[in-house]
Amino acid sequence: MDDKQVLSHIEELVAEEHRLLDRHHGDAGLDADGHARLDEVKVQLDRFWDLLRQRRALEEFGEDPDAASTRPASTVENYRQ
Repeated sequence: MDDKQVLSHIEELVAEEHRLLDRHHGDAGLDADGHARLDEVKVQLDRFWDLLRQRRALEEFGEDPDAASTRPASTVENYRQ
């Protein structure tokens, strides 16, 4: 997956997140499945942003960006901000 594909996937996830948030704040609200999906989308966004940062860092230092890989959610979600 190259940078363009990663960004495309991020854009798809962001669009889905916005749709879910619109439903959450709208009259219908979200059911339990909707809340679970929203949580999953947020985790996937974190994972793919992390992947993009890895790819760009590798490329910046002359290494192969294809060596980057998605990290487990448990790793990405526990980063210190």
